[in-house]
Amino acid sequence: MQIEKLVQKQRAYYMKGKTFDISARIHALHCLEQAIASYEERLYDALQKDLGKSKSEAYMCEIGLALSEIRYLKRHIRSWSRERLVRTPLAQFHAKSFTVQEPYGVVLVMSPWNYPVLLTLEPLAGALAAGNCCVIKPSAYASQTSRVLAEMIREYFQEDYVAVVEGGRTENQSLLEQKFDYIFFTGGVNVGKMVMEKAAAHLTPVTLELGGKSPCIVDHTANLRLTAKRLVFGKYLNCGQTCVAPDYVLAERSIKEELLQYILEEIKAQFGDKPLENLDYGKIINHKHFERLLSLIDSDKLVYGGAFDAEACRLEPTVLDGITESDAVMQEEIFGPILPILTVDSAEEAFVFVKNRPQPLALYLFTGDTKTEARFLNEIPFGGGCVNDTIIHLATEEMGFGGVGNSGMGSYHGKKSFETFSHEKSIVKKFTWIDLPMRYQPYTSWKEKMVRRFLK
Repeated sequence: MQIEKLVQKQRAYYMKGKTFDISARIHALHCLEQAIASYEERLYDALQKDLGKSKSEAYMCEIGLALSEIRYLKRHIRSWSRERLVRTPLAQFHAKSFTVQEPYGVVLVMSPWNYPVLLTLEPLAGALAAGNCCVIKPSAYASQTSRVLAEMIREYFQEDYVAVVEGGRTENQSLLEQKFDYIFFTGGVNVGKMVMEKAAAHLTPVTLELGGKSPCIVDHTANLRLTAKRLVFGKYLNCGQTCVAPDYVLAERSIKEELLQYILEEIKAQFGDKPLENLDYGKIINHKHFERLLSLIDSDKLVYGGAFDAEACRLEPTVLDGITESDAVMQEEIFGPILPILTVDSAEEAFVFVKNRPQPLALYLFTGDTKTEARFLNEIPFGGGCVNDTIIHLATEEMGFGGVGNSGMGSYHGKKSFETFSHEKSIVKKFTWIDLPMRYQPYTSWKEKMVRRFLK
C-alpha cells in the first residue's frame, strides 16, 4: 500500500508540470551530480563491502562513468528538447510539420547488483533529463550500496520526484503491480520475462537490459599478445560479474596454444601470482552465486586458477581448456571469473557456432582480416561489441547500448537515454489562409486526378 501511495504521489507531482521545464531538468541533473560528489567516499566503501571493488575500479567503472553521463546530458538537453522540423508533403499544403519530445510521466528503474551505482544512476539521469518522475529499485543483493543510494537520493530529492524503494522480491512484485508509464530493467533473462509480463497488463513500454553468453572469437590473424591482455581485462573485471564480459573463447586451433599461454601470463601480470591476496581483485556477490560458479568448474579441464576462499566468496581467475558445447559451463551465462576455451578449426566454424545460438548481448572479434570482420558484424545479430578489444563499447555517450532478442530490447547512454525516456510526438500545424478541396466529398474525377498528382 505504501508503494501504491508513493506512485500516486509521484503522479500528482508530475501532473503539476514542474518537470517539463528544461532549466528544472538541468537543475535536477546538477543535484544528482552534487549528490554523487557528496556521497562519493561512502559509495566507494559500500562497493568494497558488496563486491570487493577497489577505489580505482569503482571510479573507472561506476562513479566516473555516471558523472560523465550526467555532464553529457546537461550539455545537450536543450538541443535535444527543441522542436524538430520535418518535410511536409505537398498534399498537406500549407502546413508546418514537426516533432516534439515529451516525458512519459512516472517511470520505474530496476537496477542490478553487479554495477549497482552505475546501472542505477545512468538510467535515472536519462529519466530526469527527459522530464520524468522516477522510482528506483536497487538490488537487495548489493545491500550496502542500496542503503547508501537510498540515503543519498532522500537527501537531495523530494520523494514525489525521485524515490528509492529498498527490499527484495516482495517489493519487486509490489512495484510491478503498479501502473508506471515506463519500466527500465537491468538483470537476468528470467526476471526480465516477468517484468515484461507484468508491464503488459498495463501496456507499459519497457527497456530490458539482459545478458547471455557473449562470445569472443580469435582467429589466426589476431595480435595474440594484445588479444590476451584485453581479453583478460574484460573477462575478470569486477570478478567476471559484468553483463558484457566475454563469456567464452572460440580460438582457431592453429593459434590456440599460443593464445592460452599469453592468457595465463596476462592473468599473472594483472592480478599477481596469488590473486586471492590482491586487494584490488573483487569477490563474488554472495554464497549462492559462489557455489553456482564452483559447480561449473570441471577439474579435468582446469588449466589455471580454481583456488578459492569460501568464507570471503573469492574465486581466482580461472581458465578451462578442451571445453565442448555440452559442458556445464556452456549451458548458462557464467557471470563470474571462469573462462572456457573452445577450439575451432576456422573462423567459419566459429561463425556457425555463434550464429546458431541465441543473440548475445555482446560479441568480441579479434582478427586482422577485414572480410572476417565484415561477415561477423553484418551477419550475426548481437547487442553491440568490439573488434580487437572487449567491453569498451559501452563506455561512450555517443553510442547507444542495449541488447537484441534474448539479450534484451531498447538501448540507452547519451542521447539514447533521453530518447528512451521520451515519447516523440508528431505534430502538423495547418495554416488557415488556404484549404485544398480534394479530400472533401463529394468526390469528383477532377479531385481524384489532383489527389493522384499530389501523392505521386
